[in-house]
Amino acid sequence: MTDPIRPTDDEARAMARGLLDEARFGALGVLEGGAPVVSRIAVGTDAGGGPVTLVSSLSAHTSALRAEPACSLMVGEPGDRGDPLTHPRLSLQCKARFVDRESETHAALRARWLESHPKSKLYIDFGDFGFVALEVQGAFLNGGFGKAFKLTPADLGL
Repeated sequence: MTDPIRPTDDEARAMARGLLDEARFGALGVLEGGAPVVSRIAVGTDAGGGPVTLVSSLSAHTSALRAEPACSLMVGEPGDRGDPLTHPRLSLQCKARFVDRESETHAALRARWLESHPKSKLYIDFGDFGFVALEVQGAFLNGGFGKAFKLTPADLGL
C-alpha cells in the first residue's frame, strides 16, 4: 500500500499557516468522561502565531480541558462550490494551557483578540471568560484531494 502522506514542503507549510492565521472559529475536540466530544469555538492567534481561544468556565469543553489538556483543533472551511472534502483543512494536536487573567499575557491576548473578534467586547471581561493557549504538538494538513501532510510545530513557525 502506498503511503498517502506526502513529504512536507514549503507550499504545504504556507497553506497550513494561512489556514491557522485566517481562522476565526474551528472545531475543538476534547475528551469528556473518556469519550470524544467536539465543540465549535472562536479561534485566534497569539503574537507568536499559536492558536488561542476565549472560553467560558461554564462550558463543558472548558471543564474537559481542565481535566485532560490533550485536545485537537480543526480549522478550514469548505468553499461555496464543489465537494466540501476537496477544500483544505488543518487538524492540530494540542495541549491546552489556561492563561492567568492577571498576567501580562492575558492583557496582550485581550487586545489582540478584540482586533479580530470585536463583538466579543460584550463578554470578554465577564468573570467566567478566559484565554486558553492551544500549544501545538503536531498537525495534519489535508490540502485537498491527494494532498495530505504531517507537520511539526516548526513547520507552522511555532
